[in-house]
Amino acid sequence: MFHSKIILALATAASLATMGTTANAATWMHNHPRQAEVLRRDRHQLARINAERREGEITGRQARALRASDRAFVAQDRADARANGGYITKSQQHHLNAEESAQSRAIGR
Repeated sequence: MFHSKIILALATAASLATMGTTANAATWMHNHPRQAEVLRRDRHQLARINAERREGEITGRQARALRASDRAFVAQDRADARANGGYITKSQQHHLNAEESAQSRAIGR
């Protein structure tokens, strides 16, 4: 009985610590200039994909492929941030912007 109470207390403390870290990371992501710039470009590009699909400039298949590429881009951004304690470095920002620019040129071709 005593051991189960200790285990329960440790599990509760661990879950509370994890929730605090997640909230801080989410808050930081929107306040850090490099992260905010990359995410702003991503949102703009997704809006362009959706607009071009609505206007008939790209097919549904092309839009799905571009959105999948966009999801991969966001996943890479998150992985980079996770690997660096919640932020992306300048070189990672440069690399992500280069990838975003390449995809941007593919939209509306």
